[in-house]
Amino acid sequence: MTTTTTHHDNIAFVGGGNMASAMIGGLLKRGAPKGSIQVVEPLAAQRQKLSNQFGVQVQAAPGAQLASAALVVWAIKPQIFKDAALQTRFHTKNALHLSVAAGITSSSIARWLDTDHVVRAMPNTPALVGKGMTALYARPSVSGAGRSLVDRVVKTTGQRIWLDEEAQLDAVTALSGSGPAYVFYFIEAMIEAGVSMGLKREQAHQLAVGTFVGAAALAKASTEPIEILRSRVTSKGGTTHAAISSLEQGKVKALFISAMHAAQMRAQAMGDEFGNAD
Repeated sequence: MTTTTTHHDNIAFVGGGNMASAMIGGLLKRGAPKGSIQVVEPLAAQRQKLSNQFGVQVQAAPGAQLASAALVVWAIKPQIFKDAALQTRFHTKNALHLSVAAGITSSSIARWLDTDHVVRAMPNTPALVGKGMTALYARPSVSGAGRSLVDRVVKTTGQRIWLDEEAQLDAVTALSGSGPAYVFYFIEAMIEAGVSMGLKREQAHQLAVGTFVGAAALAKASTEPIEILRSRVTSKGGTTHAAISSLEQGKVKALFISAMHAAQMRAQAMGDEFGNAD
C-alpha cells in the first residue's frame, strides 16, 4: 500500500456535510494546507459553502484528481454509499478508506471499493465543536501507519477509541452515535419543566445546559462509579430522591435502555438493508 503518514497527507472527502466540515475545520486548525484537502460534493450550494468557509478544493463528482489522496473519508448517507463507491473505486485504489456511514459493514465497503484497506468510524455531532466521541474499527490489513493517519484526522474532532470487533460499532451507534439526541431530549424536558415551574425560558435553558456540562465534567474527572456520584446528590427524603423515585416508578431507566437496544437493532438492519447488495 502506498499510503504515507506525513503531516500533510492528501485527504479527500466524499460528502461535504457536517461531519466532513468538522474534520476539515479541525485539520486546517492543526496546520494542514488547504491544498492537501479536496471534497466531492454533488450539491452546488454546499460546494460553495465549503469553498467560502475553508478555501479547499471542491468538485461535483469523483475524478482522476482523487488518485493523489492517501486517505478517502466517506461522509455520506448509507443508502447512497454503494453507488458513490462504484463511481469512485477506479480513482482510489492506493488510498486508505475511512467510513463514517452508520451500519455499512467494512466487508461491503471493501467489496465495493475493491480494497481491504478500510476503517469504519462512528462519530457524533459534538465533533462540530471539537468535543466529539468517535469509535474506530480497522480491518486486519490496515497497517499501523494507516491507523496513525486515521488517528491524526479523527483526533481533530475530539476523543476516539479503537475497537477490536466490528460488531461493537452497532452498540457504539446506539450509545454515543445517537447519544447527543438523548442528551438534547433530556435538556428539552428540563427546560419545559423549568418554564412550567415559573422560570423564564432563557433561565431554564442556561440552568439545564449548564447542569449537563457540569455533571459530565464531574463524571469525567472523578474516579468513582457514576452511581456513587448520583447517590451523593440523592439524600433520602430529599428533593432529588423524590425526583429519582418518580423516574424509577415510571421505569425510565428500563425504557431508556430499551430505546438504545432499538437503535442498535436499527444499525444492524441498516447494514443488512444497504450493505448486502453486490
